[in-house]
Amino acid sequence: MNIRTDILLRTYIAFGLIVLFALAVICKLIHVQFVEGDKWQAMAKSFSTRFASIEASRGNIYSADGSLLATSVPEYELRMDMLAAGIEKNADFQDKVDSLSEKLASYFGDKSARQYERILRDARREHARFLLLKRRVTYQQLKEIRKFPIFNIGRYKGGLIAIQQNKRVLPFQSLAARTIGYKNENVQPVGLEGAYASYIDGESGKRLMQRIAGGVWMPVNNDVEFASKDGADIISTIDVNIQDVAQRALRKQLIMSDADHGCVVLMEVATGEIRAIANLTKNTDGQYQEELNYAIGESAEPGSTFKLASYMILLDQHKVDTNTRIDCEGGTWKIYNHTIKDSHLGNQVLTVKRAFEESSNVAIAKLVYQHYKSNPKRFTDELYDLHLNEKLELQIPGEGSPLIKNPKSKSWSGLTLPQMAYGYESKMTPLQMLALYNAVANDGKMISPLFVKEIRRLGNTVTHFQSRVINRKICANETLGKIRKMLEGVTEEGTGKNVLKTPLYKVAGKTGTAQVADGAFGYKSKRSYMASFCGYFPADKPKYSMIVVLNNPQGAYYSALVAGPVFREIADKVYASDPQMFDIMSGSKFASNSPLPSTKLGHEKAKQKVYNAFGMRANNKLDTQNDFPDHGIKYTEGVVPDVLGMGLKDALFTIGNAGLKPLVSGSGKVIKQSIDAGLRAEKGQMITLQLQQ
Repeated sequence: MNIRTDILLRTYIAFGLIVLFALAVICKLIHVQFVEGDKWQAMAKSFSTRFASIEASRGNIYSADGSLLATSVPEYELRMDMLAAGIEKNADFQDKVDSLSEKLASYFGDKSARQYERILRDARREHARFLLLKRRVTYQQLKEIRKFPIFNIGRYKGGLIAIQQNKRVLPFQSLAARTIGYKNENVQPVGLEGAYASYIDGESGKRLMQRIAGGVWMPVNNDVEFASKDGADIISTIDVNIQDVAQRALRKQLIMSDADHGCVVLMEVATGEIRAIANLTKNTDGQYQEELNYAIGESAEPGSTFKLASYMILLDQHKVDTNTRIDCEGGTWKIYNHTIKDSHLGNQVLTVKRAFEESSNVAIAKLVYQHYKSNPKRFTDELYDLHLNEKLELQIPGEGSPLIKNPKSKSWSGLTLPQMAYGYESKMTPLQMLALYNAVANDGKMISPLFVKEIRRLGNTVTHFQSRVINRKICANETLGKIRKMLEGVTEEGTGKNVLKTPLYKVAGKTGTAQVADGAFGYKSKRSYMASFCGYFPADKPKYSMIVVLNNPQGAYYSALVAGPVFREIADKVYASDPQMFDIMSGSKFASNSPLPSTKLGHEKAKQKVYNAFGMRANNKLDTQNDFPDHGIKYTEGVVPDVLGMGLKDALFTIGNAGLKPLVSGSGKVIKQSIDAGLRAEKGQMITLQLQQ
């Protein structure tokens, strides 16, 4: 083969390989375009566009009387598309950018007009499509901003992009804040917000977002592609007025006692509905705030309030009677290497009833040890039959676990039985203890506490809750009658008489002062006490049960002096505000020519009920003192209601049911509303209410 032939052969081979490679590339392109085209187009789209979740408006949480405890208020993040259709011509932007800058500067006050102008011009030069202007803008502010130069030429032409976000607010601020709870990102939800998040959260919507230069994602359209579904509303059992009374009384006593923390729970006897629950703890600044829900979460040795269970078992099994006598042995009783003491009793022989009233540790320890030392399991089994070893299965998460030992427990010793008798070597939460006392008031029927009555969606009941029956009868009727008399004796003749005895109504309950152990160091390293009072009122016809607990009070630490005043103040105010609990006004009549007292507008039936209690008849004329029409509570969703003359609770209820978000200032009656009644309004629109006494 000559040289020429060899060169031609190599050229043909190289050319052939190039042709084959080109054919392979063409085939692959055809395959990618027509066979795998959908796959790669979808992948490309996923890198440049995506659907972002639009948070639904969370449902409201209402009190038992319809007041808003928690609601969602819309906030907006304002951004600007500098290439919007209405300002695409540079001349249009140049003519109005200075006016817009001045408006933004004067409205927000965070930058000068020159600074805003420089930001807008730089963004325009860089063709910014998603310039951030301001975060956390209210709906009312947004309405005003839409009137600014450039923004006022239209929704799509002016370049203004408003991204809605929802802010959770508590209209009553700290009232029952820990029980209402919260739900934040990366934080375990607590309270009602956490327990009922599946109802409150609603269903998120979807908005198509596009990635632009700089990796920023902006909405493709101003409209939402898939609308969100608002959350359901929660109707709680909390009464705002009682909650306020309870929280104020607890805070006042905590300050006076300089205690570490404390809690109060008020429960309706027959239904188990929690009307008030306050938990306050002292922070590093010395202020008391709601931080932890001690009432449901803190398990501790209950002390003398536990004696109720011990005496109930002794009486129910006919081991003793109320007139059985017991020698308190000078206020001290030594068992093994331990001495049980009474703080204020001398060398007395007391009846069982009197020993309970005076809260003798020696008496109950001797009685329980005497009757159950040969068979302690009999005593602990009775405690288990009372379900004191079980959680209450509350509607709110975070309940502390009770501890009731039995002879098989690893830490059981010869001292366990007598010490359990007066509330040591066992643990219970305040709410678990309250459930036992509530059962005594409820004719022996033990029920679980209730925090939520209903779940509603668009005004319709989705779910209705009732208290779970834990024990239909905790003891015999005969025993129940004796226990009630003993509980009344505590406040009439015993440790609580100086604080809790009142001529208007009877209180039944038990004081409890427990020394708190300091971890592994026990009781000797540091003297710390927990003062509590648990009971119910009125004793002859119980309507409410209540427990008060203060931890580590300084100075006086006996429960009658520390917890008693809180119980008394709350009970007095609740009793005075509830006409159903007393009949002292039934014979009183007002003179026919006396003017009717001024009232706030609201439910006509509620007003008439109050007037009837005082022997008066309400009329439907104008309130001459305030010149407001007496129209009652009326609302239509999407229409601004007339709330002039209403009190805060009725106004919030009416505004909330009309679909608006209230912003309140002042106190007393509503004298001004920012949007006139009868106008159409968007759901979630903010309305300002001004109140004055």
